[in-house]
Amino acid sequence: MEYSGAIYHEMNRGDRRQPIFLEDQDRERFLATLGEDCAKTGWQVHVLCLMPNHFHLVAETPQLNLVAGMKRWLGTYTARFNRRHKLFGYLFSGRYKALLVDGSGARYFKTVFDYVHLNLARAGLLKPEQPLAAYRWSSWPEYLKSPGKRPAWLRVDRLLGEYRILRDSAAAGRGGHGLPGNPAQITERIGAEHYGAERLEAAEAKAERIVREELAARRWRESDPVKHAKGDPSKVKLAVRLRAETVVTVKWIAERLGMGTAVYVNNRLYRWRTGILK
Repeated sequence: MEYSGAIYHEMNRGDRRQPIFLEDQDRERFLATLGEDCAKTGWQVHVLCLMPNHFHLVAETPQLNLVAGMKRWLGTYTARFNRRHKLFGYLFSGRYKALLVDGSGARYFKTVFDYVHLNLARAGLLKPEQPLAAYRWSSWPEYLKSPGKRPAWLRVDRLLGEYRILRDSAAAGRGGHGLPGNPAQITERIGAEHYGAERLEAAEAKAERIVREELAARRWRESDPVKHAKGDPSKVKLAVRLRAETVVTVKWIAERLGMGTAVYVNNRLYRWRTGILK
């Protein structure tokens, strides 16, 4: 579906999942080719991330030119890649994917933006102690630069708005109207949200695995927890294990296991720790 002003989450993989970049010069050429295409099409890139064998891009198309732009961009890069490495044939695996983002609600924008920026962390391209900015081949390091040092095709106001950062300027970064604190504090705040989301996602995945294990051990179906009383001993024991082995919130446990409110779960956990419940 194409229409003026649409926003798409675009992605494509290498043919047979092979790398689409063999060295940093390929990545530089890929971004340069994107810049050329944006200048011709008027595309506004919100977020991007280059992975070894695929890429993610969230872009806005003010004009009806998604198909033409993608064909020119990926076709030009393929020709340059093959010429540089003395290869021939397909580089990408079939047609790209373009998921429509526009119209999905304001919160969904931030979800998509965070997903793309955090993709490299999920793939293990960063060490646990490294910040997202340490990875050069995503738009995240560009967000942390001053406005004049970013690529002309990168539009940052949408994501900054999701973080309630209303002005993108050095003056505002020094404590002017719209931005609280200084640039370092802003970076820490946004970075903390990114890694907070990553840690929460990992914790929830682990918690879900534990829940499935316990349900299988009890021969419960997925829907069975909510059918049992909120204080059911089996549910309390599962809540105890989740608190001991994961960092998911008590609210998450209450909702996932059908145990009422976080206050109630905390009460059950306290009674378990003190030996009142066994």
